Amino acid sequence: MIDKVFYFLSFLAILAGLMVVFTKNPVHSVLYLILAFFAIAGHYILLNAQFLAVVHIIVYAGAIMVLFLFVIMFLNLNAETEPQKPIFYKFIGVILSGVFLTLFVGAFRKLDPIYSDMPQTDIGLIKNLGIVLFNEFTLPFEIISILLLAAMVGSIMLAKKEKAVVE
Repeated sequence: MIDKVFYFLSFLAILAGLMVVFTKNPVHSVLYLILAFFAIAGHYILLNAQFLAVVHIIVYAGAIMVLFLFVIMFLNLNAETEPQKPIFYKFIGVILSGVFLTLFVGAFRKLDPIYSDMPQTDIGLIKNLGIVLFNEFTLPFEIISILLLAAMVGSIMLAKKEKAVVE
């Protein structure tokens, strides 16, 4: 069952990655990239790293993709204003992509799947991360929280506009 889920997520990630590259509309490319990020987060879940999967979704699919969409919409990219590249550049891109694909396939064929029989452990669970964080790293965790609080207060004070005193 896990093998089927792995192959489905791999197919979905590769398909979404190809659609990112080959889609003409930049907004659609960003949406396909979000789909690829969700597929990669599914791989993290299969590896029993739930915390990493959640952080991956929050940081990449949430924050960074919103920034990408904002920049793309702010720049207002469209096909009419973008200069067309010569067919020679596209031909070189296809050849280099084929060379890299051949290189990766050749490198991965030499790999020995020694990690396929490893037992599942509780390494990536949030419970274990919390135990380590609040037992061994309590003082650095609290110092960082105070530092972030001070930075937030400082940024608010710097951004605050001063009111003019009327006499």
